[in-house]
Amino acid sequence: MESETQPMGRRVAYWRQRRGMSQQVFADRIGKSKSWVDKIERGVRRLDKYSVITELAEALSVDAGQLLGREPRRRPGLGGCLDQVEVESIRQSLERYERLGRFLEAAPIDPTPIPELRGAVSYAWLAFEKGHYPVVARSLIQLLRDTPVAEENPVGGTSADAAELMTQVYQIASTVLRKLGEAQLAWLAADRAISAAQRGNDPLLAGIATTRVSNALRALGRYQAALDLNVQVAHGLISETGGEAASPAAISVYGALLLQGAMAAALGGDATTSDDLLDSADRAATILGRDANHYYTSFGPTNVKLHRAAALVELGEGADALAIHDGIDRAALGDLVAERRAHHYLDMARACVQTGDIDRAGLALASADRTAPSEIRCRPIAVELIDQILHRSKGAPTPEVRRLAEEVGALN
Repeated sequence: MESETQPMGRRVAYWRQRRGMSQQVFADRIGKSKSWVDKIERGVRRLDKYSVITELAEALSVDAGQLLGREPRRRPGLGGCLDQVEVESIRQSLERYERLGRFLEAAPIDPTPIPELRGAVSYAWLAFEKGHYPVVARSLIQLLRDTPVAEENPVGGTSADAAELMTQVYQIASTVLRKLGEAQLAWLAADRAISAAQRGNDPLLAGIATTRVSNALRALGRYQAALDLNVQVAHGLISETGGEAASPAAISVYGALLLQGAMAAALGGDATTSDDLLDSADRAATILGRDANHYYTSFGPTNVKLHRAAALVELGEGADALAIHDGIDRAALGDLVAERRAHHYLDMARACVQTGDIDRAGLALASADRTAPSEIRCRPIAVELIDQILHRSKGAPTPEVRRLAEEVGALN
């Protein structure tokens, strides 16, 4: 994010780049030369007239105050990490059907070579695992446009290769959108992920795409539907891939399906089914033998424990959740990707609130923030939790909690 202490030219450059405009495109839009824009951004030329500042702000779809360094208060959800222009761009990307381009009145899009797309998708996964949700969300705008075109006109690969990349893009989109509070868009992206996976040649991609659909259903309050889907696909997948003799990747996807089914059961108040699914996932993790990250699942013995604790939080058993957390090997936890660890700390903050240990809840939130700041700054559930901690703190909140509250706009 651009700093309020930066020169105005740097803020202009920040928003121009965030909008995906070159200096030439921006110059054309405001009726200036590219040289003029370059001098403004480098601070060689000053912006003194408010009329010019408002003209630049309009072209960048921001408030003039943002160019002047007066950033508006953050809002939870997508509004806290992305602005409405970017939200609408993602929505439009999900609603477009580039594969029908020959039937639509639209300018043709040159296909991106599949090896280049593969690199871009890998970068998006890496950014997601580090918890850089704003970066991921903005990169999705381009990927959601490019992968359907590549499937229709593959360069450097096959249509099936492009479809397999496309399902991954939709899966990333679904997961990030769900975290940022956009359940309907998350469901749309997940549904597209299933469809794309079936056009590829990798059945495990269809399996992991199922978890995205189920998670979106969970976010929409459809707990039983999410549970049924996860369990049915898990059983079908492991039967087709060889049972206990399946590959580590297949066992990981199977285990991920069981874990998400367990979470759906917990959210629906079905503690018995949740526990049974967690036990089955634990047996799968034992076969695997160690924590791994096949198909970006982070599946293994440690992640099963994290989900067992998270399920207990959903069931209102905060003390039991914290007992599991206290028994987790810290080195093994540290080996998991940042997103998974930060998510767990957020769950444990909720557990602390359930037990009335508000000080420890603040420490857990701070741990999540140090691990992956966007897990706290961008997620509505984190903002709500900070608000609870503020109202239940005895006396003034700790400096760390107050800092987080200021960051997310939770302080009145």
